[in-house]
Amino acid sequence: MRRYFKHLTTTPWQLQRCFPRVTLDAITAAIHAAETRHSGEIRFAIESRLDFAHLRAGIDARSRSHEVFAHQRVWDTHANNGVLIYLLLAERDIEIVADRGFSGKVSDGEWAEVCRSMESDFGAGRFEAGAIAGIERVSELIARHFPPTADDRNELPDAPMII
Repeated sequence: MRRYFKHLTTTPWQLQRCFPRVTLDAITAAIHAAETRHSGEIRFAIESRLDFAHLRAGIDARSRSHEVFAHQRVWDTHANNGVLIYLLLAERDIEIVADRGFSGKVSDGEWAEVCRSMESDFGAGRFEAGAIAGIERVSELIARHFPPTADDRNELPDAPMII
């Protein structure tokens, strides 16, 4: 019941309060700048809450992040190096889903460390700072394995998705 209550009481207004237009613009700029330092692609998704059907089905943030990853075609990059940073605001849960190009290169623990750091910032109300720091840390992990190439192009939008 507690989980249902969190989702029912998290409104789109709260999302706008935590992520106003200026913060969304800063996230877009951070992703754009980060992607000049490597050949990977970063998507940032924010979902205020899950609907009743998802909750009833037992969908958690991890499962939902995989749905968003697939639906938004983050996997559909030339080098299989797309990364989704997903925030479920109702639960203050961050999930990172990386494409198969990172398999054996970046450990689950490294991705989890980025998530925990962002969750800490978000828990303290530092949404813009936490998002930008998370993007920077993800970018460092990408750059380690996917340096920029001469034929790089922006394959995914840089603006955060509001779901």
